[in-house]
Amino acid sequence: MRFSKAFRGLTTSAALAALVAASAPPFQAASARAPTDGRPTAAACAALGFRPAADQDERGRPYPPRPMLAPPPPPPPPPPPGASTETVVVTGQRKAQTTQGLPIGISGFAAEDGAPLDTERYPGGASNPIRRVADEPVSTFSIDVDTAAYANVRRFLGDGALPPKDAVRVEELVNYFDYGYSLPQSRAQPFRPYVAVVPSPWSKDRQILHIGLRGYALPPGEQPPLNLVFLVDTSGSMESPDKLGLARKALNLLIDQLRPRDRVSIVAYAGSAGAVLEPTDGRSRLKMRCALEALQAGGSTAGGQGLALAYALAQQNFDPGAVNRVVLMTDGDFNVGIADPARLTDFVADKRKTGIYLSVYGFGRGNYNDTMMQALAQNGNGTAAYVDTYAEARKLFRDDFSGSLFPIADDVKIQIEFNPARVSEYRLIGYETRMLAREDFNNDQVDAGEVGSGVSVTALYEITPAGAAPSSDPLRYGAAPPAGSPSGEMAFLKVRWKAPGADSSQLMQQAIPAGNTARDLASAPEATRWAVAVAAFGQKLRGDPWLDAGYGWDQILDTAQHARGGDAFGLRAEFVGLVRAAKEGRRVNE
Repeated sequence: MRFSKAFRGLTTSAALAALVAASAPPFQAASARAPTDGRPTAAACAALGFRPAADQDERGRPYPPRPMLAPPPPPPPPPPPGASTETVVVTGQRKAQTTQGLPIGISGFAAEDGAPLDTERYPGGASNPIRRVADEPVSTFSIDVDTAAYANVRRFLGDGALPPKDAVRVEELVNYFDYGYSLPQSRAQPFRPYVAVVPSPWSKDRQILHIGLRGYALPPGEQPPLNLVFLVDTSGSMESPDKLGLARKALNLLIDQLRPRDRVSIVAYAGSAGAVLEPTDGRSRLKMRCALEALQAGGSTAGGQGLALAYALAQQNFDPGAVNRVVLMTDGDFNVGIADPARLTDFVADKRKTGIYLSVYGFGRGNYNDTMMQALAQNGNGTAAYVDTYAEARKLFRDDFSGSLFPIADDVKIQIEFNPARVSEYRLIGYETRMLAREDFNNDQVDAGEVGSGVSVTALYEITPAGAAPSSDPLRYGAAPPAGSPSGEMAFLKVRWKAPGADSSQLMQQAIPAGNTARDLASAPEATRWAVAVAAFGQKLRGDPWLDAGYGWDQILDTAQHARGGDAFGLRAEFVGLVRAAKEGRRVNE
């Protein structure tokens, strides 16, 4: 493993004990009479061995420096030319400088006027192309229930600017919403499919195939214990209310949901990493809150070292009957030690095999490194989300607590085979970073996405029915559809998944019948109309070429307005507001 030198010694109990002993503040056992929960006041936290995150004590005397594990390691060498395919977005009015040759994750470059230069990094990627069924009848992809792109897009629009195109991942916008799919009744068959077909509102003679999957919702009595390690970025780049301050509030919401049998450890990292809280059961919530309150930002970002220590703590307390998970809170701006997403990907992929999951939550603006966040989440058997507001933190850590933390299926893959007698072309909308080869579907060694308790997954295809004008010229010597093909089927759906921790996958499959296409979009089910509106919004933000020139923001607004439904939490009303903001917005740096 390429991390063997960088993290040598972190895998043994003795080395872990040494790291913990060097951490600040020292571990202390709470008094038997100490309160188990409440506000983390200075007095209450002092009784538990934690001091407030301030520069001075009550008498105005400066605190001594916090001990460090080791001197910060030197930064990695620059990657070779052409190694990074990410997009660096420069916001504001300051002039950008070239970033060629700089290691991924570095921010804070200076503009010519000496002011800090705000940079954000996003993985590049072109939209999925239209594919001919005669050439490629099978489409395979890994599911994605991440929602980071939606909250990040909302943040840009709230600031009065259109988001960078590469910041918009359409599937993450679509999967932000609940579509009310029916729940499966058995854990043995953890998915229940939903299928609908409607005319495409933005492309004449084409249709939208809507596929939804709803995961089994674990009853409270079946939810396993949690062994969580909160890994908190406390580097200088996190020193703002929308970063470390919001991360504290988000984790306090998660602490609110803990049960006595759950266990939490806390690791913080800046120039080096340190354990802040030893494994603590869910009854000692005040101790956890005090540990969070003691965190303060400053220094560079040794994210790789922090990950190693967090995984070591999770492994030390590993429980095969529990959910073992590292919960990372960061802006992704790793700039000391190992900072290359490719190397960190290898590390978390190896740790994934031990049964320890990784959830990644992004914060802040200006230097947000989405490239790093996606690399970690997609290879750590976890999800990625972006926390732009306290309301989003409530959604993630209170309303969606079960879906965020309790997995019901690993390595979930979807495969669609289109019938050439019914469909001549198809285009998967979104999932560009989740595409798989056809043969990957049956290969249990190929990693795919994780689905949490009660979570739904949505995918949309734009298809060209057989007989309609195709996007490309037909082949002069093309073969006719095979004789004997099931003419009553439009396509065939397969879903493959593993039970959490299992090595072998299971298969669910069903035919998608032809002839059930809605007369028009207005007569389609509400769930489909809403998914179509959100997908159109994402494609419009990206500037995708597949939307007809006459299909614009007003049409998207109209579709969304007529599909809002009950909207108990106001999320759909908020989306309508985002469409209006996008209609008036300007692209960054226009």
